[in-house]
Amino acid sequence: MENDWQPETRAIRGQMDKTAYGEHSAPLFLTSSFTFGGAEEMAATFRGETGQIIYSRYNNPNVDELIEKACALEGTAAGFATASGMAAVFASVAALLQQGDHIIATRALFGSTHQLLTSVFPKWGITFSYVEPDDPDSWAAALQPNSRMFLTETPSNPGLKLVDLAAAGEFCQTNGLLFVVDNCFATPCLQRPADYGADLITHSATKWMDGQGRVLGGLLLGSAEVLERVTFFCRHTGPAMAPFNAWIISKSLETLHVRMEAHCRSALALAAWLQGQAGVAAVHYPFLPSHPQYALAQRQMKAGGGLVSFELAGGLTAAQRLIDSALLCTRSSNLGDTRTILTHPATTTHAKLSPEERAAVGISDGLVRMSVGLEALADIQADLLRGL
Repeated sequence: MENDWQPETRAIRGQMDKTAYGEHSAPLFLTSSFTFGGAEEMAATFRGETGQIIYSRYNNPNVDELIEKACALEGTAAGFATASGMAAVFASVAALLQQGDHIIATRALFGSTHQLLTSVFPKWGITFSYVEPDDPDSWAAALQPNSRMFLTETPSNPGLKLVDLAAAGEFCQTNGLLFVVDNCFATPCLQRPADYGADLITHSATKWMDGQGRVLGGLLLGSAEVLERVTFFCRHTGPAMAPFNAWIISKSLETLHVRMEAHCRSALALAAWLQGQAGVAAVHYPFLPSHPQYALAQRQMKAGGGLVSFELAGGLTAAQRLIDSALLCTRSSNLGDTRTILTHPATTTHAKLSPEERAAVGISDGLVRMSVGLEALADIQADLLRGL
């Protein structure tokens, strides 16, 4: 019967087996290791013959429950949970590529992902080329004989550019590339990259999946073959998610769909409202008809997401004034919270990029990223008006 349930139902009802106490909510398993009934049982478990849990660096009941729910939402066969979103992004490359391999990556990526490509992986002999996320016809020019992976995030951080997932899936299949998608911003509530052929999907579960700014976590979700390699790498390098964090995020997935509906509803209303405000030079939101990829957003997303980016005509001074004037909205680099958050990407999340690199991905000094929370819409508007 469970296989007939909708993903949002499986995220609520997909709990671990009850213990002898018959608890309604899954308990916490705060243990580093697990015991065995005898020497042969222990040996058989280490040979992979029993399915019994060995050690919480490998897996844990709370972590397993989270992975099962996340796989149900994304429509994937297997997964691994990491200590943070960046641990998941790192493992998506480190587990699957080797010295001499080449990555094709869409240019508009999170700042730390950019740092991995430019500063970390080159030390291991893994190179990359950037392509424009919104120009699929140009991607083939970046192909090299050693190209092994197409790495992307959509919508992008913070410019909210989209990648055509159908075109990307076809490009990867044609050229024998691993198709890796960071689906953090959209969540599986709004799009499922596996439906377009993605081999591996990464998440910072810290963001919308937790949804309340409490814990760190990352997820790698994909095919059984790819996850076998990812799991081997992660089990032996140690970026395991803590059971407590897994318990928190697993409970949060039960409300993910209703939260994302509310976030998206308010984000669209705020984006439309900002377009009419003095001093606002541009508003970026996928479900605004003015967005250059509006038609694509309508095709591959169920809603526009909870993030709105907007540019102020007064540049850096105007952006800082807006952020400093806020009394309701939080000043933070995080996103995906019940509370609305304002961030200035050029001086925070993407400060390590050069001015030229920021310009190439549309991060101006006047750009503000807003993670729209669940407060009353009128209160968010009133707070923004203080600085506009």
